[in-house]
Amino acid sequence: MRVRPRDFIYTIDDLFFASTNYLHPEDRIISFLRYIHNTKGERSKNNARYSKVDTKRAFEFLSQNYPDYLFDCDITNTQMMGVPLEKVSEILHPDNRLKNILNTHPPDDLIKKVIILANTIHDFAEIPYEKMGVSGSILPNLYDPKQSDIDFVIYGLKNHRKAMNTFKEIKMVKNSILKGIEEEYWVKLYEKRIKDASLGYDEFKWYENRKNNRGVINGTLFDILATRDWNEIKGTYGEKTFQTLGKGKIECTVSDAIASFDNPAIYTIEDIKIIEGPDIPINELASFTHTYAGQVKEGEKVIAKGKMEKVINKKTGETNYRLIVGTTRESIDEYIKLKNLRL
Repeated sequence: MRVRPRDFIYTIDDLFFASTNYLHPEDRIISFLRYIHNTKGERSKNNARYSKVDTKRAFEFLSQNYPDYLFDCDITNTQMMGVPLEKVSEILHPDNRLKNILNTHPPDDLIKKVIILANTIHDFAEIPYEKMGVSGSILPNLYDPKQSDIDFVIYGLKNHRKAMNTFKEIKMVKNSILKGIEEEYWVKLYEKRIKDASLGYDEFKWYENRKNNRGVINGTLFDILATRDWNEIKGTYGEKTFQTLGKGKIECTVSDAIASFDNPAIYTIEDIKIIEGPDIPINELASFTHTYAGQVKEGEKVIAKGKMEKVINKKTGETNYRLIVGTTRESIDEYIKLKNLRL
């Protein structure tokens, strides 16, 4: 069963999970609980109501009601969420959802905006429709036509970079339908993403503006999200094991950021200086939170704080070390920043 990040899994227990991994164990799909059945929920589908849950609430809910969706992962040595295969009712793929949208009459203005976004990226970036999709609340049809954002997916890391470069040019054109983030949205975005003092409000705006992966279409926020194409996915589940080595802080230079919008976001680094934590030969930064995806670019000098991790390839015996940011969705006291940003 092939499942990529941003796919949704609908279960026989009326739960919606979002896949977070490319590689999965034989008996379950690694994913996070996103929507639960709730008669007082703010989302509706087929006359049933659902609520969106955050990470803490998701673990509490599953622990109390559906403990079989939790498992002790012997690779990461942590408790994780995952849908057992026998509990899968349907797998929802962003590319199939977009194909359906493009081939049917749009029921509301939000879906009309999805079509405009798809057509614009197709026409100007020359990316095939089959290399695009739509995820988030639109994928399981749990969106609010007036309130929901658009999570637009691009398949292939090079395609994603092409889409962002194209949007960078489009948003500079006067009266373009695709615009950069407007002032009225910044507070909402900042409060959604930043939960401590790791990144100031002006810093956050500066980084987000230059990423070119987020904008506004006729009053609706959209994200241009990256997912690897099938031929870019390597390895097998269980091939690598991960061991936490404690908190760390480093200074480094980014040498490769092509996968910096992936899930997790990956940065290959060099010229590493350990500021805090064990003296180990780190060669990679990884972010499991969207906040620090695409945060820095090739050639830039960076300060990063998070958890240090030892990665062992059981097949080859190779050992590598990395620093992880976003060990929780809120990323408290974890960040990736330029060393010498002057606003």
